[in-house]
Amino acid sequence: MKTYFRSFCLLGGLLAGQQTAAQVIARYTVQAGDIERHNSIVHIRLEQPADTESLLLEEVTGKKRVPVAVTAAEGALWWVLEGRTPAGAQRSYELKKANRKTSVAPVMQVTDNHSALVLQQGLQKILQYNYATVEPPAGSDTVYRRSAFIHPLWAPNGAVLTNAFPNAGHRHHMGIWNPWTHTSFEGRETDFWNVQKKEGKVRFVKMESVTVGNAWCGFSARQEHVAFLKDGTEKVAINETWEVRAYPATDNGKRRLWDITSLFTPATADGITLLQYRYGGGFGLRTTASFTASTSQVLTSEGKTRKDADSTRARWVKITGTTPQGKAGLLIMNAPANYDSPEPLRVWPENMEGGELMLNYSPTKMKSWTLTNGNEYTLTYRVMVYDGDITPAEAEAAWKDFAFPPVVRKE
Repeated sequence: MKTYFRSFCLLGGLLAGQQTAAQVIARYTVQAGDIERHNSIVHIRLEQPADTESLLLEEVTGKKRVPVAVTAAEGALWWVLEGRTPAGAQRSYELKKANRKTSVAPVMQVTDNHSALVLQQGLQKILQYNYATVEPPAGSDTVYRRSAFIHPLWAPNGAVLTNAFPNAGHRHHMGIWNPWTHTSFEGRETDFWNVQKKEGKVRFVKMESVTVGNAWCGFSARQEHVAFLKDGTEKVAINETWEVRAYPATDNGKRRLWDITSLFTPATADGITLLQYRYGGGFGLRTTASFTASTSQVLTSEGKTRKDADSTRARWVKITGTTPQGKAGLLIMNAPANYDSPEPLRVWPENMEGGELMLNYSPTKMKSWTLTNGNEYTLTYRVMVYDGDITPAEAEAAWKDFAFPPVVRKE
């Protein structure tokens, strides 16, 4: 696989002794607005993104200057608004041009093992994106071969929170994945989710970019929804790009945020209609077998649990359970700009497969969605993985920070 790597190590303060000589090229003010912030992720477009490896960012408080870890990528500068920022407060930063580039390795890394990318903070694994085709368990139909999905997803304590090829009844469940289930493509109903129907599936195409840095690491990957036609040929129905970013752990290493954005366009002139159906697309999740009805709990922003969350809308959904490494979980947040947001949920009832859990944010659960040629569509989700548990108030605060990020202004 040919991969384009972008490596930007921009940790302010590493060039000790040169900061006084560094030239200030921009000053920024970050405004919390009416929301109290906790380790918020912020970014601003760079007017001159070239030669980003020699940039330094410092937070300025009076005469005090504190180096800030940043990542420069995609023409923007990213950093974390560390700690607590009260509602109504603002914080000031200076961006400087250093005299020379730093050669220190970035904190947030990506390892390519020739079949998958593993996002890491140092040696701690965050998630794995499988770009090569993964074989199903021995004895399974080869139709279940699959690429373009995330598994494993790790909690900070090292617990695996996802499952792939879970059992004979649902071999097509693949950790975190997002195929559309019930569609109308060129006059034919096509299912890209249930691959055993042999109507279609999602495949990896190529890696657009891989980014490492100190404020985030991640990748941009091209995927395609492929329809299997009656004459035995194939046809691409949807072109898709996954953009995934993982941020440094916070709260003494017990919490971590990562984002996933799907950008997709119809591949043919006639477009495609994503028909209303009870699940499909969006954000699909098959959790670890350790999470059962008796060992895990589901809670949504509307106070629904696993017993009554199915077919309800939610800004966020929290799943916490027991693992061999201890209690851990994940909070999944959907963006207000997503189609039919707050998106409806598909949540398995407690009696499914020994109580195991499949959960799906499905934008088309309540109504159809027609994609027309020439237009690009976007779905964005933020995930917090955590050790122990978080309160509903903390979950709501995390969603508000995601949905209404701080405003960054250039002075």
